[in-house]
Amino acid sequence: NKGLAAAQCQLARFFESGRGVPQDDNEAVRLYRRAADQGHPIAQYHIGNCYAHGKGVLQDDREAASLFGLAADQGLATACYNCGIFHDLGMGVPQDDAKAARYYRHAAEQGDADAQFSFAVFCEQGRGGPQDTGEAVRYLRLATEQGLARAQLYLGILTLRAAAAGTALPAAPGEAARFLAQAAQQTGDEQ
Repeated sequence: NKGLAAAQCQLARFFESGRGVPQDDNEAVRLYRRAADQGHPIAQYHIGNCYAHGKGVLQDDREAASLFGLAADQGLATACYNCGIFHDLGMGVPQDDAKAARYYRHAAEQGDADAQFSFAVFCEQGRGGPQDTGEAVRYLRLATEQGLARAQLYLGILTLRAAAAGTALPAAPGEAARFLAQAAQQTGDEQ
């Protein structure tokens, strides 16, 4: 019953945050597990986070990776991004650039700014596939449009580097200053 799983997941989120009920990580995990066992992707993602951070359960990267994988298989962007990280760094799974790139790309295509940045870096460095600066710039632009400071900084640096080398990027050299200024403003706002 998808409605029951969704309700269990929502109640678990309340227990995890302490919103409207006493904060209780153990109860949150119990409810996430019940919903996750019914195939609810958001519950699978959240209990995966519990295992990744040792919140209400013993920290276990292998279990976290497995749960993120279940949610990613159902297309949940944040779970795809986390699977990308786990395969990128070899956390709970063997390190695998090709799998990391596929997961990052899937989440990036759904609009996840962090995944857009990570996939862009993979494209620019040729990790998990052929080196493709044009694709890197395309995904960096998408992440900068969402205000991701590290994407603005990276795109600014790539643009300056290309201008210094006398090569063309799909970004005009004059845009480098704008990207770097945006990144500086974002960084200043975070402090």
